[in-house]
Amino acid sequence: MSHGQPARTGVLLCNLGTPDAPTAAATRRYLAEFLADPRVVEIPPAVWKPILHGVILRTRPAKSAAKYQQIWTPEGSPLMVWSRKQEVMLRGYLGERGHDVSVRLAMRYGNPSIASQLDELKKRGCIRILVVPMYPQYSGTTTASVIDAVADWARTARHVPELRFVNRFHDDPGYIRALTRVVHQRWQSHGRPDKLVMSFHGVPERTLTLGDPYHCECHKTARLLAERLALKDDEWVLTFQSRFGKAKWLEPATQTVLEQLGRAGTPHVDVVCPGFVADCLETLEEIAMEGQAAFKAAGGKEFGYVPCLNDDPTWLAALAEIVQEHLQGWPTQRRADDGEAAATRERARAAGAKS
Repeated sequence: MSHGQPARTGVLLCNLGTPDAPTAAATRRYLAEFLADPRVVEIPPAVWKPILHGVILRTRPAKSAAKYQQIWTPEGSPLMVWSRKQEVMLRGYLGERGHDVSVRLAMRYGNPSIASQLDELKKRGCIRILVVPMYPQYSGTTTASVIDAVADWARTARHVPELRFVNRFHDDPGYIRALTRVVHQRWQSHGRPDKLVMSFHGVPERTLTLGDPYHCECHKTARLLAERLALKDDEWVLTFQSRFGKAKWLEPATQTVLEQLGRAGTPHVDVVCPGFVADCLETLEEIAMEGQAAFKAAGGKEFGYVPCLNDDPTWLAALAEIVQEHLQGWPTQRRADDGEAAATRERARAAGAKS
């Protein structure tokens, strides 16, 4: 930041990440960064690194790339496409509310990196930055990992901005209203199902015993959504997806429940993924494709996937309210006019400033 440059406030949206392309090479680079994060895989590095580099990164990238190819769009990765739209729309919603803030998107793994976007916000004169991990439910594997990445960047910065973080919004009324809206939209066009499955990303069970609030926050989100939808206890179920490795994970598992519902002859099942604010591999391929196939192979009939919040206006309005609440106390009014900024810059130079 140079003398005379207006001091600004930045908002950094952070999602998980995606390969740059649906290829084995790009997926290998992405997985190498993702699976090397000790927040994600809590195995001692001396044990984990030989497994990661000697086995997993030799076999899994090609398989994952094939899955990405099934959901890739002409515009790119669905997660990136929806996240970019959220970035643009949030900027507009905040502007309509009178906030002059710089909004940027970053990915925890892959591009654009958190460090590069923090650098960009600093170049724009941001001395205050609100970091918004796009994970409704807090987890050490996700939210805390974003905080780690910001801390790593700050460790090498000479002038560190004021920093704030949105740790969670799992029970935010606007977020719950937005979830209710997208479910109702599905039901209005396809009918109400016999069972609604609320599938959240899974984590190892030991994270719960170690004090991670993720499990409890998922249950609260599910309960609040069920209440808004006026569902009876036997009309919905909470599950956990995306298991990886041999450790015991949170249960019940999404695929296991879908197979059980299929064998039970459940006529119509819908699945919603409240923990994902943008459609991605885990929702479009794992749930809408693999989950549907498992349900029908077990004898199920009609399967419906409820899209993520994506660019739903109710969701973006809720996100704007969440951000606005966390911006309180920071000046986000319009910048000083160019003349005043130029005069300030000249006074600083006259006093011996170099820039």
